[in-house]
Amino acid sequence: MALPRAQARGWVKAAKLAQRRRPAEDTGGPQSPAPGSQRAALYVHWPYCEKRCSYCNFNKYIPRGVDEAALRRCLVTEAQTLLRLSGVRQVESVFFGGGTPSLASPQTVAAVLEAVAQAAHLPADSEVTLEANPTSASGSRLAAFGAAGVNRLSIGLQSLDDTELQLLGRTHSASDALQTLAEAQRLFPGRVSVDLMLGLPAQQVGPWLRQLQDLLRCCDDHVSLYQLSLERGTALFTQVQQGALPAPDPELAAEMYQEGRAVLREAGFRQYEVSNFARNGALSTHNWTYWQCGQYLGVGPGAHGRFIPQGAGGHTREARIQTLEPDNWMKEVTLFGHGTRRRIPLSELELLEEVLAMGLRTDVGITHQHWQQFEPQLTLWDLFGASKEVKGLQEQGLLLLDHRGLRCSWEGLAVLDSLLLSLLSRLQEAWQQKTPSSVPRG
Repeated sequence: MALPRAQARGWVKAAKLAQRRRPAEDTGGPQSPAPGSQRAALYVHWPYCEKRCSYCNFNKYIPRGVDEAALRRCLVTEAQTLLRLSGVRQVESVFFGGGTPSLASPQTVAAVLEAVAQAAHLPADSEVTLEANPTSASGSRLAAFGAAGVNRLSIGLQSLDDTELQLLGRTHSASDALQTLAEAQRLFPGRVSVDLMLGLPAQQVGPWLRQLQDLLRCCDDHVSLYQLSLERGTALFTQVQQGALPAPDPELAAEMYQEGRAVLREAGFRQYEVSNFARNGALSTHNWTYWQCGQYLGVGPGAHGRFIPQGAGGHTREARIQTLEPDNWMKEVTLFGHGTRRRIPLSELELLEEVLAMGLRTDVGITHQHWQQFEPQLTLWDLFGASKEVKGLQEQGLLLLDHRGLRCSWEGLAVLDSLLLSLLSRLQEAWQQKTPSSVPRG
């Protein structure tokens, strides 16, 4: 049910009162929407950046004059349309990503949130995250985003070494990063996440660990560690390919990751996902929806979504991708109400593969109850209980299958990709053996 306009405009005020809500329990994560429910997360893509970083192949553009009012109208229109098509009645979280969404005006953020609150129920304590880069996130600007409804920041520090920042093509210095972090924590205490990259060309374990330890002296309660991925078509890829830079050493990167997660654990952080660490219950509820295979709507150029178009009479979850190029996307939104370029229906097996691969990224893994929401017939015990390979992984201390469900151990999380090869193969084999005569159809 849509909220009346006056009530929608009061959402930010209500959200401010609810900001000190009780954090998620540290024994698990936020409750995820059941498949096919009328709840979803919402991702909003701002496609513009000041410049393209040397390692980035995301869908982003360097603007030559942006008609932000037109873009704002299209973001609002597409959010309203996708909420109607999906039949979603409650939005659990909103994430403004990019690109560099801190380049957008706070007015654009406020307009999207107001539109969502009019078209669906947006609880006052919903997590609303904005990705921010230090050079576009002064204290006054961050405060304005807070007034617009943002209550959590994700800051792309990437490094505290100026030479590394220049290598990455970042526009900020280590000093800029620390100043922005201090301002963010003053304005959003307990709700600031920072990103730190590892595995850069010529990067060494000792200096990187000192960066992490320096960061821990001043960061908030959420840290993300990301290994550099050399992507074809990026400036960094070309430099390595041409021999101007050494190729990153995967063994050193693995050592950084292992040492880094140990340092974070010692500092009281829970590794609740392969790349994400939190203390004091400061998990990202938005990203938790992804890892639990909840529904999410993707708004903006190149955004991705996963939902059942119930409002349009659909019964199958679809993977949706919006038109990439901003001008073309805006034309399509103006004509059709949304800029969806691709709709890919997901088979039951494809959905279960996502449940397995995404769920095992978390320390909670996949509970029996969660799995049964997606597959009521084949249990986790049916699939993996008699598997020799799974038993071998258990004996190695990498995997656990018990009364709680299926999950990786601390050691297993670090080698998840290799574990998934065996587990996905077993799932596919069991699915092929599943016959209409043995499994009743509803």
